[in-house]
Amino acid sequence: MKSLLGKVTLKVLPKRALTAIVGSAARQPWSRHLIPWYIRHYQIDCTDSERAPGEYQCLVDFFARGLRAGARPVSASGAVSPVDGTVSEMGMMDRGTLLQAKGDKYSLESLVGGEDLAAEFRGGHYVTIYLSPRDYHRIHAPLSGTVTFWRYIPGTLYPVNASGVRNIRGLFTRNERLITKLETSLGNVAVVKVGATIVGSIRTPYGPSYEPPFRRRRLNMMSGTVCVPVHRGRELGRFEFGSTVILLFQPGMVESVHVRTGDVVRMGQKIAEVREDTGDGCGEG
Repeated sequence: MKSLLGKVTLKVLPKRALTAIVGSAARQPWSRHLIPWYIRHYQIDCTDSERAPGEYQCLVDFFARGLRAGARPVSASGAVSPVDGTVSEMGMMDRGTLLQAKGDKYSLESLVGGEDLAAEFRGGHYVTIYLSPRDYHRIHAPLSGTVTFWRYIPGTLYPVNASGVRNIRGLFTRNERLITKLETSLGNVAVVKVGATIVGSIRTPYGPSYEPPFRRRRLNMMSGTVCVPVHRGRELGRFEFGSTVILLFQPGMVESVHVRTGDVVRMGQKIAEVREDTGDGCGEG
């Protein structure tokens, strides 16, 4: 009964309206007065922030805050975590499926919006990382290479917290998402950024421009080609409020994974050993 009520609540929740209302309010200058409450409520450690809490212009500005220099050392080898968060699932996409939770699987093709991308990553490893409201919410490159392609897939805005993952089948294939393909000397990596309830905004310097929540509902899937060199650890974009990142690796790239389900990770931490990786000497982006 509890599970059924959870599903019903999530399905009838006015997700887009809530996202529009709260998102608009959180961008208003007066919302900066909510920052001290937000810090206390979510027990946020601000010692790594690039600015003091009182210097942010609004709640969204604080939520998408940057880090002070040196706050996240970036491993010189291996694939690094692109975000701060918790590993919710991981494994191999042997039959083109990924695990969401407790046996609930979803298809790689549905996640990335087509067989063109799915064919590149089927049989490779994946790591799913959940970002809670207390986490740092910028997204960084897991390896050095070149961003060559992006794809925006419109969708709904279910919560991606434990309740949403547990109650909504195929959640990550139903929410809106922005996919970044990174070509490296070791193979290709896809960084799948999944939107969620409340602000639901994914910002990158190379992808589509921002559209308000109700306008995004009328958009079609969009793709684009770019050429943006990045170093391991360089910023790729940011979330405005909590969400999830799913890393996809081409088959044969990953030799071993250094994290397990439930592990808390920080951006720049090595999460996987990759084949023939001698380090790039680039340091932080």
